[in-house]
Amino acid sequence: MRIFFTGGSGKAGRHVAPFLAGLGHQVTNADLVGLGHPDVADLRVDLADAGETYSAMAGLATMAELDLPEVPRYDAVVHFAAIPRILLRPDAATFEANILSTYHVLEAATRLGIPKVVFASSETTYGLCFAQGERRPLYVPVDEEHPTVPEDSYAMSKVAGEAVARSFQARTGADVYGLRINNVIEPHEYAEMFPPFLEDPALRRRNLFAYIDVRDLGQMVQRCLETDGLGYEVFNVANADMSVAATTDEVRERFYAGVEVRREMGRDETFYSIDKARRLVGFDPQHSWRDVLDDPAR
Repeated sequence: MRIFFTGGSGKAGRHVAPFLAGLGHQVTNADLVGLGHPDVADLRVDLADAGETYSAMAGLATMAELDLPEVPRYDAVVHFAAIPRILLRPDAATFEANILSTYHVLEAATRLGIPKVVFASSETTYGLCFAQGERRPLYVPVDEEHPTVPEDSYAMSKVAGEAVARSFQARTGADVYGLRINNVIEPHEYAEMFPPFLEDPALRRRNLFAYIDVRDLGQMVQRCLETDGLGYEVFNVANADMSVAATTDEVRERFYAGVEVRREMGRDETFYSIDKARRLVGFDPQHSWRDVLDDPAR
């Protein structure tokens, strides 16, 4: 596939874009900063500018394409570019940058007839991660039917982005899949970050005790690119286990007393349900912090 990948130089993108290229896809990284990977074409694009976004998506990806009789169309867009959380820019700037870039990417993709868009939404849409004070889910495990009523600018931009994506899908009939990505973890971060999490699970309360290994995030994008005909869908994306050593029963007792439990859960199962992703696109996460660190609870 010929893939227009936005934000390929970010924390997640710098792993996922080369992963897709390694599968044989032609990947263009549209970002303000180059990735510098030999298998990924870099194109400096300001996605907050509608003209730049459209021009980039309609144009050449590599010099080799000059030998073709005409400029080929992209087969898919993967939109990861964003200000990735609160407290990096003022709130208004975060919302503006994220929603404008999402609008411009979806508008360009659908006007150009690109049949598939996979875009990054966020765990924060459920209003728990960046809530002021403590906020608990209405029920566990949290699935895609849980209300999305956040109060922070970043999560608001992601909920608004989902509305934009759904509207463009309804207008065009393209496949548009949103990924409500949990806390992205790179392989080296297990040894660096997880020992405190295993000692004190409260450090992971705002992430619903969940995480997503960036390699498994790549697999989820791959599964979405390979799955056609779903129309508009959103998916929780996380690893199958929690990011803490405490068991699900221990977490429920300490943090979710009185919260509705909708089904029986496994001993270490994530509270961030990935059942829908498993069922509709065959998502099957392969990695865990337990591959690197000893589980003190076992």
